[in-house]
Amino acid sequence: MFQRITLNRLWKPFHFGPTFFLLVFILSIFILTGCKKEIVPKAFWPRSDHEAYQHSLEEANLITTALGKDWVNAAQRSLVSPTDITLPYQEAFYISQKTPDAIGYRFFVKRGLRIEVKIAVRASDSLNLFTDLFRQMGDSIPDWIHVATADEDSSRLMFEPRRDAYYILRLQPELLRGGRFDVVIREVPSLEFPVSGRDSRSIQSFFGDSRDGGRREHHGVDIFAPRHTPVLAPVSAQVLRIGEGGIGGRYVWLYEPKRALYLYFAHLETQCAKEASWVNPGDTIGTVGNTGNAIRTRPHLHFGIYNRGPVDPWDFLVETDTIPDRIRSDTLAISKLARVIESATIFRGPGPQSPSTDTLEMHSIMVIIAATGSMYRVLLPDGSTGYIPDEQVEIASDEIDHETLPDHFALLETPEQDGIPITNIFSDDQFLVLGQFNGFYLIRTHHGTEGWMSITSHPKM
Repeated sequence: MFQRITLNRLWKPFHFGPTFFLLVFILSIFILTGCKKEIVPKAFWPRSDHEAYQHSLEEANLITTALGKDWVNAAQRSLVSPTDITLPYQEAFYISQKTPDAIGYRFFVKRGLRIEVKIAVRASDSLNLFTDLFRQMGDSIPDWIHVATADEDSSRLMFEPRRDAYYILRLQPELLRGGRFDVVIREVPSLEFPVSGRDSRSIQSFFGDSRDGGRREHHGVDIFAPRHTPVLAPVSAQVLRIGEGGIGGRYVWLYEPKRALYLYFAHLETQCAKEASWVNPGDTIGTVGNTGNAIRTRPHLHFGIYNRGPVDPWDFLVETDTIPDRIRSDTLAISKLARVIESATIFRGPGPQSPSTDTLEMHSIMVIIAATGSMYRVLLPDGSTGYIPDEQVEIASDEIDHETLPDHFALLETPEQDGIPITNIFSDDQFLVLGQFNGFYLIRTHHGTEGWMSITSHPKM
């Protein structure tokens, strides 16, 4: 009762008329609408320069044009059907500014190796070459992981795999931009060798070898060298622990935070590092000995790597072939029209074990788009690509025959029966036969017009 009387007295002095309730209603509308979030487009955060550029094409309404679609399709195609290569690899290639294109290279990388990609752009004008790396995790692009992208102004890309896997490197210039490019891809060990003056030839006991009559496995590699040979830090790392005892004798533990690796150096004669200090590659942390259970063996360093368990150090240390095969093919032929000298086999990739894809008839026409080793990568009139030995190809600068155009025939833009006819020709014009493909001759008229003519239109050639 007291509470009810008190409330009545508090409200009694105020008189609420229609105007007051109208003001309250309007104020409530403002408050309610003010509390709602603004409706804005979803923020776009590109994962790479390539994706940001594609988004800019969408914003400019260019992605739905024929050229825009071709650019997107080329990017997808380079990932779905890349060229399989083995490292090290070097290729000089050409991308036309008229036709959007992209290049994809697929290669296998083992954990412990570092991949280095170097690119040179040889174009008359400056351009952006989008360089992206993907780890192939499944059979379709959505399953793949974008690993790295080169900076816009950088001609290099480096990475270290966290697992053994296939990777795809994609190179693609901006829309309506092209030129000549050179790419070198090589692999090197990610750690420096830990024994001074030695290399992988001094490794004489390997990861996984049997120990103690098969009761345990060897979790490292043994690097043999004379006693007191300096043991070196193979990477910038922190000295985690220095001690003596057990099967390892005198030992040093390092921790490398970038890769989350624990590095173990055992059987040392002396220890030169200090706990909690940092060492750089090449710093001496001890010397080779045969302490611990190695007392009856020749002096050597037991080197182990741990990351959630023991890891084989071999690929982290062993020297690789870092010099790719020299390009012996004529790079001046890149982007030029060519033909095979006689029937020839075209291969899916540049390697000698690459499967063949087709057999080309004599004088088959193609455009040379890349050179690697002693092979050309060529584009055929049907849009397919492949590799062919350079000795089987010649530049189609001279004719293989010349004739007068027949009275009734169709000169087409493509070697197809339903190809688009070319109209600016003359029935009595002289023409040169440059080559053939799929039942059609590629001809050039006296007036400089090029096109395709069915072989059945002029069967005597």
